Amino acid sequence: MEARYLVGFDLAQTDKQVADFLVIGSGVAGLFAAIKASQHGRVLLLTKELLEGNTRYAQGGIAAAIGPADSWQGHLADTLVAGAGLCDEAAVTILVQEGPTRIRELIALGARFDRQDDAIALTKEGGHSRRRILHAGGDATGLEIERVLAGAALANANIRVVDHIYAVDLLTDQGQCYGALAMNPAGALTAYLAKATILATGGAGQVYKHTTNSSVVTGDGLAMAYRAGAEVMDAEFFQFHPTALHVAGAPNALITEAVRGEGAQLLDINNRRFMLAVHPMAELAPRNVVARAMVQAMEATASDHVWLDMRPIQGLDLPTRFPTVFKTCQRYGIDIRHDLIPVAPVAHYFMGGIRINYQGRTNVRGLYACGEASCLAIHGANRLASNSLLDGLVFGHRIAECAQRYRLHISDEYLLQLKLSAPEPARLAKRTADIMELRQAIQQTMWREVGLTRNAAGLERALAELQAIGRQLAGPVEQPDQVETINLHTVSTLITRAALLRTESRGGHFREDFPEQNDQDWLKHIVLQGDSWALVEQKRG
Repeated sequence: MEARYLVGFDLAQTDKQVADFLVIGSGVAGLFAAIKASQHGRVLLLTKELLEGNTRYAQGGIAAAIGPADSWQGHLADTLVAGAGLCDEAAVTILVQEGPTRIRELIALGARFDRQDDAIALTKEGGHSRRRILHAGGDATGLEIERVLAGAALANANIRVVDHIYAVDLLTDQGQCYGALAMNPAGALTAYLAKATILATGGAGQVYKHTTNSSVVTGDGLAMAYRAGAEVMDAEFFQFHPTALHVAGAPNALITEAVRGEGAQLLDINNRRFMLAVHPMAELAPRNVVARAMVQAMEATASDHVWLDMRPIQGLDLPTRFPTVFKTCQRYGIDIRHDLIPVAPVAHYFMGGIRINYQGRTNVRGLYACGEASCLAIHGANRLASNSLLDGLVFGHRIAECAQRYRLHISDEYLLQLKLSAPEPARLAKRTADIMELRQAIQQTMWREVGLTRNAAGLERALAELQAIGRQLAGPVEQPDQVETINLHTVSTLITRAALLRTESRGGHFREDFPEQNDQDWLKHIVLQGDSWALVEQKRG
């Protein structure tokens, strides 16, 4: 177990700010939680960069059973199938039943979803049995949601946004969270104290060399919570998105699954449509199925990509329906109306996270989590497409209501007089390698050994390599990039530990040495806390 705090501090000598609620993160979950919490008190919202993060890059849309021929029962059934037996059905029921109400609230705040024939337009994505995906700006749904929620937060007198700030560690005493210690870009520390602390820091895609995730998504909330004694669940389950643009020199730009929902097909480099023989839903099979089938097709043809063919899509003006995809591909000389698009799987979504109950509470008193930073087994072993934004809305709302009921009934004066301190962690006096080189080493190790396919030998190698990298993460922590790299190392180690423990294949976790799903032994969740672990049933009401 690593040091409790990354930096030494004494609250008596540290600048302090106080609020009723502290929210860390400014994606859909954090912004919605902040807006909801502001109805009950003063909110401090900390963010690395207000308009940056995974939410803004969500293309396909947000799933909800709002269509006249749809039902929450259908949405529930599809989610359970995608989750490969590890979804908490009660949690998913909350998601799909409460989701339409949260969508209506989002629309009331000003969200402009695309419309067709005087109704909200709905599309289909992998794993869904019918059209239930709302979208905005064609394929810019996340950007529209971010615009609306960020605008509402900035206009709210009860919310103070602190931008360009990096949370370092949660402040705890006797199992109670009192806020967080944060660092500005120059390395100066401030203590943000609160009666309830909400982590909405997103996922951890930057642990991998190739990812769709924003550069700011470095697993900070998960690592901070783990150091504070929180339980971490399902860390082995990482979803790899099947279709990211694969062009030399280009970023791993996501190509939304909605293009396959509208009829796009996957072809190997010999122009053979291979998904028909893999799954009854073909290109609309769950993402883990599609991604592994793509890798098999690539290996069979000695290629580093397959083709995504949008030419079979009928009745749509592709530049209008998918403007982000069109412009991105056009930048690299590809016209999606006529050309095949080279694609390959990349790391996308973390199904694991800080273990919470149905109200977003963790095992640390006063600490809550929502969105991709949290884990309630809503997504099970493999997230159903477009459920993530809905998760942020539903549990951002629930968490604010719960935090209001259970927050500490103490005064600002009590918080300001807290006598918390920590010595400087025992580290080597001088760092032995460049911090960015160490970050890249973590990402390369994770991509090579703990990626789409895994085995015991590779996972053992990864743990050894991560341990060696950890020894090089020496010296004082004085800058935000050092904090982020240490957090990446922590989360990578947790993912690898859990992946080694689960000796089966399920959803986003595939073991070459244990290729079958084993319900008899592994219809359970792995929970990590400190240096210990446990197998548990997912029942925490």
